Amino acid sequence: MGSRFAKSAGNTTDKTTGKGPSKISENLLDELQETLSHGSVARRVETLRRVTDLFVNGAVDYSDEQIALFDDVFQCLIDRIETSAKALLASRLAPIDTAPPATMRTLALDDVIEIAGPVLSKSERLDEATLIEVARNKSQAHLEAISMRRILSDALTDVLAMRGNDEVIRRTVDNPGARFSQGGFERLVDRVDGNDGLVTCLGLRPDLPRHHYLKLVAKASLSVRRKLEAAHPDKAGDVASAVQEVTQRVRAATMTRHTEMARALVKSLFEDGRLNEHQVTAFAEQGKFDETNAGLAALAGVPVEMAENIMIESRTEGVMILARVAGMSWSSVRAIIAMREKLSGAPPTDMLSARETYDALRSSTAQQVLRFHRMQQNAPSPVPAA
Repeated sequence: MGSRFAKSAGNTTDKTTGKGPSKISENLLDELQETLSHGSVARRVETLRRVTDLFVNGAVDYSDEQIALFDDVFQCLIDRIETSAKALLASRLAPIDTAPPATMRTLALDDVIEIAGPVLSKSERLDEATLIEVARNKSQAHLEAISMRRILSDALTDVLAMRGNDEVIRRTVDNPGARFSQGGFERLVDRVDGNDGLVTCLGLRPDLPRHHYLKLVAKASLSVRRKLEAAHPDKAGDVASAVQEVTQRVRAATMTRHTEMARALVKSLFEDGRLNEHQVTAFAEQGKFDETNAGLAALAGVPVEMAENIMIESRTEGVMILARVAGMSWSSVRAIIAMREKLSGAPPTDMLSARETYDALRSSTAQQVLRFHRMQQNAPSPVPAA
């Protein structure tokens, strides 16, 4: 290894630009070979410091071959040094885009968070596979370090959402560079239930899909209501009224341009007599939640907000009730249920059992259930006892 280092590092000046670090001295090469063979821990640490200085000072000018050479040297040295020296090396190399990749992987996989942390949170040299490997197998401290990276892919946030504790979840959701899959959002909505702080963090994300957002708001409202009523039982009616008003305002404020356009389109189709079961089914098969919801509401003759509340519930019975009132066939109902599962990442529905339920559901019964929903929606806030 020493002769390879000497050959490649003997002249590290870029022939094109004329720029680059100065020559590596023969004394340092000899010292490296001697240190690896017979040197004490203290001597290895000092050699590591000098090699690190050499790399950091000329990192931008080194060729791929020279970086690979440093990779070999660092790997040999870090196998034989103490934790504090490894941690210092990690903190110095982490911000460098051209850091030796194998060395960065070794440091990232270290069980000691003082070593792995700087690399996991900052290094652009780590590949996706290494990050996911760490996220699946290492400590919560390792996951927290990953959550602070500049960019987080949806594949990575899926693992963080599944394994992370509350602090990991908070940092991940707060990270503007984090991206989430539909399944990841669904898992987060379930994870943050009952934690007002995490609900707020997730609800403030501009990329949270509307159907997940509405489900989140519904959960947050119930949680806030319980806490406020427990603290002020004499103001239970005021609290219920306030929560209902806030929920309505939030719903209106978060109406996306797409949702408005989808509802306008469906309204136009309905008024022209062109909205039918086939069109709503096509919306569902294309994964168009807002269009499907608005179409189902129109055919069932219910307010679109009411249909939306039913559509985002975890149970499928509400969808079947709307569809029965709308006079839909089972094939259309199945398409709508499949759309909900795909968008939310929910477990698959037992379609055989669901069809039996739908076939047994009478239109008059479905109408009664919808009337009950209307009564609940329009009911006045309870008046507290004197």
